[in-house]
Amino acid sequence: MRQFIYFSKRAVTTGNFKDLMSAGRMDIAIHIIIMAFFVSNKRRDDVKVDLFFYGHPDPPKHLEIYSQHEGTESPISKKDVAGLIKRMLYKYKKGMKFEALPACFVEKKGLLEYMDELEERNVYLLDRKGEDIRTMDIGENPVFILGDHEGFPPKEFKRLKKAAIPVSLGNVTYFASQSVTIVNHELDRRGL
Repeated sequence: MRQFIYFSKRAVTTGNFKDLMSAGRMDIAIHIIIMAFFVSNKRRDDVKVDLFFYGHPDPPKHLEIYSQHEGTESPISKKDVAGLIKRMLYKYKKGMKFEALPACFVEKKGLLEYMDELEERNVYLLDRKGEDIRTMDIGENPVFILGDHEGFPPKEFKRLKKAAIPVSLGNVTYFASQSVTIVNHELDRRGL
């Protein structure tokens, strides 16, 4: 299974948002989910997305979403994905990891705390100074970490660079969702 971890410093941590732009650029998180889970006319069945939101009023929140689950169709429109995120944030239960919807979990956990759970995984940090993705070895069940347009706070970035292998997508800076598509394409070509 491939995994994408997305960090947003401003994405709101409550489900009562109306406008995606004023919700800390929630539109970026929505595009990440769509690009991670879907290809033309089908849904990928081997992907997990973890969203870490550090915006107001109750940071941090960790949303964990699996692409495949029995008996339920995943949303593909921006409106449907926004509704999914809203419902997950609304159903947050203090002090526990809660399955808000089938294969969709929410909890209060920060990115650095979560990194401790990935010690045995092949973890890669998208970083323009990293090794080119086309020339590097990528292990099985890879985890790719990326941030929004503001990047990571210095403390998180320093620790991430120690815990993950920096990987570059080239000299062009892409949108976060485009980066997910590029990584998926590379993994598809390699059969990973």
